[in-house]
Amino acid sequence: MRTVLILGAGFGGLELAASLSESSADEARVVVIDRNDAFTLGFAKLDVLFRGSAPADVRHPYAGLAHPGVEFRQEEVTAIDPGNRRVVTDRAEYEPDILVVALGADYDQAATPGFVEDGHEYYSIDGACALRDRLADFDGGTVLLAILGVPFKCPPAPYEGALLLAEHLERRGLRDRSHIHVITPMDSPIPVSAGTSAALVEALTQRGIEYSPGRRVHALDPDRHVALTRAGELPYDLFIGIPVHRAPAVVDASGLTVGGTDGWIAVDPRTLETRYPGVYALGDCADAPVPRAGVFAEDAARTVAAGIAAILRGAPPSERYRGRGSCHIEFGDGLVGKVDADFLSGPTPTAPFTPPSLALAREKSAAAAARLDRWFAG
Repeated sequence: MRTVLILGAGFGGLELAASLSESSADEARVVVIDRNDAFTLGFAKLDVLFRGSAPADVRHPYAGLAHPGVEFRQEEVTAIDPGNRRVVTDRAEYEPDILVVALGADYDQAATPGFVEDGHEYYSIDGACALRDRLADFDGGTVLLAILGVPFKCPPAPYEGALLLAEHLERRGLRDRSHIHVITPMDSPIPVSAGTSAALVEALTQRGIEYSPGRRVHALDPDRHVALTRAGELPYDLFIGIPVHRAPAVVDASGLTVGGTDGWIAVDPRTLETRYPGVYALGDCADAPVPRAGVFAEDAARTVAAGIAAILRGAPPSERYRGRGSCHIEFGDGLVGKVDADFLSGPTPTAPFTPPSLALAREKSAAAAARLDRWFAG
């Protein structure tokens, strides 16, 4: 029996483990490694920030993984030798037959001078908790919400954060004496989807949120509470940033990023295989032609699972990555919109938008529950 080693237990790693258990439990032993002891859905950070959820409420322990042929190990990956398919962790060494790197992206807050000292983020549970506590003491003023680097996880999340922040301040009676300003280096919120971008810009306008595309904050002055841009200084009372994203240091040190764009792992966009035979990469750490979002990591995992299953059967892989995913977007007032993206099936990407509704809010909740049941019910 051959061994498949999956590094990382996010959307991609979890879906890959579930898929391989379904297709190849008799042919492969699957080992999943993650440094954390539990999984958290990305959008759950908004629940912690704005809806009163405690961190414990949104954690799903990996001890709940019970798929046939799959075992989970909480370990820190310290070295990857892709040429020899060798992995070292803080507890063991592995030489699997097939290696899949799904370690996601790390947040480099220090890449923006002054951000560590005077900024907040909500892309991590700890960050969401700290920002929640800061908002509890916020009594009005200027809030800058800036995307500090591209690419970043979940492209709609900055706009969801701004809209839900406006709603939060309205509930507290602070909206009239608060100004929210969203700053992004991108020309539109969701470049692949004109409909989604238009809907988000309209929602920002309706909420009285200033929106500045094509503008980048390159540093903060913590002493003066000022954000620095090439177009001038922007004073703030509260700065919220979407941190610069990087491939994990262990990935960068492995050589896997050679040939990739901006320090991400180079992969065949159709198979997700790296330049090293038997080594795949998927999700946020991979240089695939799709946004960094869990739904695309899921789709990539299904492609990789089909390819591995074919190899285990002695057949040539035939499944090709299509870069498909449906993303639900919070608009406030309990309404959720949706964009259905398909990046690689046709000659050009398509991403039609469905306007926000209560029905889509229910669909979002149902989709999250279905994922968790699939990944953790065994």
